[in-house]
Parts: sequence; C-alpha cells; structure tokens
Amino acid sequence: MPQGDFYYCLKHRTVEPYEGCPASDRLGPYPDRQSAEAALTTAAERNEEWDEDPNWNDDEDDDRA
Repeated sequence: MPQGDFYYCLKHRTVEPYEGCPASDRLGPYPDRQSAEAALTTAAERNEEWDEDPNWNDDEDDDRA
C-alpha cells in the first residue's frame, strides 16, 4: 500500500486504507485520515464551485442573444 493513502467508503461511510472496498464504492485517495473524513464535504464544495464556474456553465439560456 502506498504510504498515507486513505479512502472514504461510500458504502460503509467510513475511512479505510488501500486494502478496502472496490474503487467504485469509494472516494480517494487522500493524503491523510482527516482529509478522507471530509471527503463528502470536499466533494460538495467542489461540485458547487464547478456548477457556478462560468467557463463550464452549459446553460443554453446564457448562449441566447
């Protein structure tokens, strides 16, 4: 296992090491346990940032003249 890799398991809602659930059931890797524990918060914050990023906003209403 790579040293310091932690994952957040979506199925069990826990932090786990590399030897854990399949990749399809988890987020990561994260450099430390604390970062993995905050995985859902981090993902929600990133999604909000991306949703509001004008460079990636695909709303058709914005393209109409």
